[in-house]
Amino acid sequence: MKPMFTPAEIRKDFPIFEKLMRGGNRLVYLDSGATSQKPRLVLDAERNFYEMHNAAVHRGAHLLAEEASSAYEGAREVIANFLGAQVDEIIFTKSATESINAIAYSFGNSSPDSRFALKPGDRIVVSELEHHANLIPWQQLAKRTGAELAWFPINAEGRLDLSKIDEIITKKTKVVAITHQSNVLGTIVPIAKLVDAAHAVGAVFVLDACQSAPHFKIDVKSLNIDYLAFSGHKALGPTGVGILWGRLDYLNEMEPFLTGGSMIESVTMSEATWAKAPKRFEAGVPNMAQAVGLAAAIKYLDELGMANVEEHEKKLTGYALDKFANLKGVKVIGPKTNIDRGSVISFEIDGIHPHDVGQVLDQYGVAVRTGHHCAWPLMKKLGLVGTTRASFYVYNDEQDVDSLIIAIEEAKKYFKV
Repeated sequence: MKPMFTPAEIRKDFPIFEKLMRGGNRLVYLDSGATSQKPRLVLDAERNFYEMHNAAVHRGAHLLAEEASSAYEGAREVIANFLGAQVDEIIFTKSATESINAIAYSFGNSSPDSRFALKPGDRIVVSELEHHANLIPWQQLAKRTGAELAWFPINAEGRLDLSKIDEIITKKTKVVAITHQSNVLGTIVPIAKLVDAAHAVGAVFVLDACQSAPHFKIDVKSLNIDYLAFSGHKALGPTGVGILWGRLDYLNEMEPFLTGGSMIESVTMSEATWAKAPKRFEAGVPNMAQAVGLAAAIKYLDELGMANVEEHEKKLTGYALDKFANLKGVKVIGPKTNIDRGSVISFEIDGIHPHDVGQVLDQYGVAVRTGHHCAWPLMKKLGLVGTTRASFYVYNDEQDVDSLIIAIEEAKKYFKV
């Protein structure tokens, strides 16, 4: 295993941590679940692409086009290695949201005899933990095709209730789409059992890895899943770039969700045929610099070692949970133990609206997320209007947790609770 990193040293790689916040406070950034900060080498990689290699990839015979194409395809190889995938299985999108929509729209565009086509009576399975990005595309696909949408409920601890798995994943099920880790509760889902159940009835399994791929090692072959999506901007990378991974044989059978330049094999005035993956799903000039920036971010994470990233966050989350356990009038929402949970802690303070909590914490330089976290059905299930959420990453340490706890105590004093 690579040597463990030190968050204080890590922060030196991130220009934003030089910024002073309100009241001259240092930045305590605890909102990486929404978007991560970017190390200087990612910014440099994007800038270098634009300054030295900028050209439309796969669209020219000149030197710049050659260099741009090489950089872009090199980025694809980096992501493939990161996920344990084949290079041609990696598709660049603009976001994980687009990646999931790409699958849903492709399935909806399928001919009736396709393995991916859905019809009335078929079933799509999700869970109550889902972010809207892994719920609404499937809702809409169900409405367009007449398929039924079913879901796994959560139990009192905020974990999936799999006691009726055989009643939910039935022979009618065509798609199971589940988050790997809840963006609200930090719950890590037991994927293996769900994948086995899905494959046993011939369903495909789609994994939302937005909150897992940046935080612990992912190997798509070991997970035995069929599709995966994650966001570049949550993994130290740029905005405007996401990843869709799929089994190559599936990708080459699927219909494209966007059509246009670069994704074709041949075109006449009345017909077109599609290129093989990944080009089939990358219509138009892609987000070239962003792909290169994401590759730089993934290399940075590889240098740190994903096992180290996971261990660091687990220890930090355990430390934070112990601190929260001693806070009066503060309730952690979701798993209270550090078992099968990620580095996300949502909480509520008695008598204080989450938005008010966030504003007070901001006065002390503590940046957290507040609200429903794009998970309205989960909030309604929990009977909450929202929560305050702290999410940790490689640049956070125990001092950041201590600053959060102090700021929470100040919020309680301010609102006299």
